[in-house]
Amino acid sequence: MKNHYPYIKKQDPKVYKALEGEETRQAEGLELIPSENYVSMAVREANASALTNKYSEGYPGRRYYGGQEFTDDVEMLAIERAKKLFGAGFANVQPHAGAPANIGMYFALLEPGDTVLGMDLSHGGHLTHGHPVTYLTKIFNFVRYKMKNIETGEIDYDEMRAVAKAAKPKIILAGYSAYPRELDYEKFVSIAREVGAYAVMDVAHIAGLIAGRAVKNPFDYGFDVMTTTTHKTLRGPRGGMILTREDAAIAKKIDKAIFPGLQGGPLMHNIAAKAVCFGEALSPKFRTYAKQILKNAKAMEKVFKDNDIRMITGGTSNHLILADVYGSLGVSGKEAEQVLDEVGITLNKNAIADDVRGPMDPSGIRFGTPAITTRGFKEKECARVAELMVETLNQRANKKTLKRIREDIRKMSKKMPIPESFV
Repeated sequence: MKNHYPYIKKQDPKVYKALEGEETRQAEGLELIPSENYVSMAVREANASALTNKYSEGYPGRRYYGGQEFTDDVEMLAIERAKKLFGAGFANVQPHAGAPANIGMYFALLEPGDTVLGMDLSHGGHLTHGHPVTYLTKIFNFVRYKMKNIETGEIDYDEMRAVAKAAKPKIILAGYSAYPRELDYEKFVSIAREVGAYAVMDVAHIAGLIAGRAVKNPFDYGFDVMTTTTHKTLRGPRGGMILTREDAAIAKKIDKAIFPGLQGGPLMHNIAAKAVCFGEALSPKFRTYAKQILKNAKAMEKVFKDNDIRMITGGTSNHLILADVYGSLGVSGKEAEQVLDEVGITLNKNAIADDVRGPMDPSGIRFGTPAITTRGFKEKECARVAELMVETLNQRANKKTLKRIREDIRKMSKKMPIPESFV
């Protein structure tokens, strides 16, 4: 095996063993968690660069430490590329992750006690959109909207408007972590304008699809702010970002909320990796990639539909599928995750709308196509992966069958290895 970590191998064999084990796991298995992806070696090099040694509190041209000539260059590259990718007027690329990006956005736009209207977690939302377990709910008031029809994914926009009129939210938040359809952005903006709220979209899951022009851009419909991660479909390092359409006053509030309000020194090695990722996403090849993600998801959808496995919202219009394996096959989400992991297919258990089971062993599984599309999988290969998933779940007690499927997955992985470069 190629020695990826020569210095760690010599200095710390225990850590080296874990890292090489992870390299092998990724190389010999298929990643279907929709929030995960593979990055290029260029992104990995930037993330491991000398910039990890540098403190750069502040913003380009306004730092609190010396020695910032190259950090400023890198951050400005990341900012300008992000603005170009998303048609934004402003970008803050310093949030360490998606959750800090959302928290910083709240601190920029709200006062304690203000109200946010966001998607209910059980219907596809995210923890940072106001779930009671988060500390955000001790500071702000969250009210929620849901799907009107779980079988089609239609949002109840009439209820959303009624709740907005009654609750007077300061932010109407679109976005999700487990919703397989596109939202009606015009209705979100219309309701926000009607009640005097900011229209904000958390695009973490679909940022790459937006950048690749495979799905709609919320800024084209009048959204004020977008928050995002920089990994997932965008295929960059783990990190966060906040974008605004035009408003300079909002931009100033966001900068102040992130630093010094929420974070200290930015992770400059990570920002360099973001800049590399954004450069990759500006290439024509990335648009082809983004469109293929959608085609591959539809190919997997067809297999699950042909096998009478219920999918929340009836299927997918983006990169992910949420399947009710407990209701369809009598296997819990936790058991499904474990047996698929055994054959080399990684995904996650996930609650479904109005789930009858608990969150640690729910009824559903969530999977998607960003990572296997990075490996070059097309519709034919993705359909085959879906067939193997169904066979694994149906034959989960048959060790001989599981062993044969594991070998099939290993062969597919070897035939279509993780690429080192995307340009």
